[in-house]
Amino acid sequence: MSLIASDENNFDYDEVLEQLNKYLRLRATPIGMKMFKTKEEMEAIPRIRRPKDVHTTDQIVGQACRNGWTVGITMDDLVGAQCGTVIGLHPRNEEWLSGDRMTGVWYGTPEDAKAHQDAMDVLEYGQYEAIAVSPLGSGRLNPPDICLIYATPAQMILFINGLQWLGYKKLDFSCVGESSCADSWGRALKTGEPSLSIPCFAERRYGGVMDDELLIALPPSYLPKIVAGLAALSNNGLRYPIAPYGVSNDVRAGMGVSYAD
Repeated sequence: MSLIASDENNFDYDEVLEQLNKYLRLRATPIGMKMFKTKEEMEAIPRIRRPKDVHTTDQIVGQACRNGWTVGITMDDLVGAQCGTVIGLHPRNEEWLSGDRMTGVWYGTPEDAKAHQDAMDVLEYGQYEAIAVSPLGSGRLNPPDICLIYATPAQMILFINGLQWLGYKKLDFSCVGESSCADSWGRALKTGEPSLSIPCFAERRYGGVMDDELLIALPPSYLPKIVAGLAALSNNGLRYPIAPYGVSNDVRAGMGVSYAD
């Protein structure tokens, strides 16, 4: 049986993106994210932008998926440890683990804030010095470590259905609450597993994530398999947009399109 992940890494990104947009009509540009051991390696990416101001990681991701930019950062470009720790650019030190900055803002007690920090999935510190994000179609990350796909709930469930078409596996996701980038790119970078999140307040305020968007982060090797699954589902009449059938109609005629008698 096929694995839920493909071992493909050398595929035509333009073709895969064309098919994703054909089946899902994505609104936000799918992007890639890649870690670099040194700042110099990151800065060698063609036409990379370097921030002149201090940002959150959410803003950097937003610049790639909303503006179509290729952007690279180090810890020096980020507003603080919360962002940097998720992507392995800052240690999970005692101060960060205490959750002091979250106490009274997002959590009612120091114990709750500390429990939140403990629960976050983050990339191990000390391996990398820089990170870059870029539209998947740019080919500049060659290949990215993970890709980020923003979608509505209806688009997202079909995306996951495509992933599960062959080599079915139940997918489990987490919700850490605020700092939910730990649920998406933090978890995907750490584990290599598809990681779905409900983008948090900061992602929506600073990263431009819209009210109706979810985010999934996963290695790009999954994408050819997902596209093939979406094509098969579409052939069965299971496609986006999902046309409302009507809450009062006889269901048998509608289900007969997809299910054999």
